[in-house]
Amino acid sequence: MDDCPEIAVVDDDEAIRVGLSSLLRSENYRVGLFDCAEAFLGSLAQAMPQCLLTDIQLPGLSGLDLQFRMRVDHPELPVMVMTAFPSENARQMALATGAIRFLSKPFSDGELLDCLRSLLGRPR
Repeated sequence: MDDCPEIAVVDDDEAIRVGLSSLLRSENYRVGLFDCAEAFLGSLAQAMPQCLLTDIQLPGLSGLDLQFRMRVDHPELPVMVMTAFPSENARQMALATGAIRFLSKPFSDGELLDCLRSLLGRPR
């Protein structure tokens, strides 16, 4: 596996994207930032990240729709779903369609990093 895995972050909130980018870069991850699902999908011709972290509520294609599309087109890509508006229905839907983690905003840095370390086999 690449020494510096790439994490794609899809969120329409710029402050969330910037904050996650800063956190992930400080842990030696490469980060691709996207403000919508369509921008992320357009980037796949260039490179496939090692993990996708997507918000549920996005303009255009929702994060759950994006996750479902990734399950069909790229089933090897791990997807983590996050939302500021968690519901049991959304959690069940995300996990049933293959999300490896459902994160309710705000979540701790440690929670996200522990999940990524475990997923990507990286030491602390």
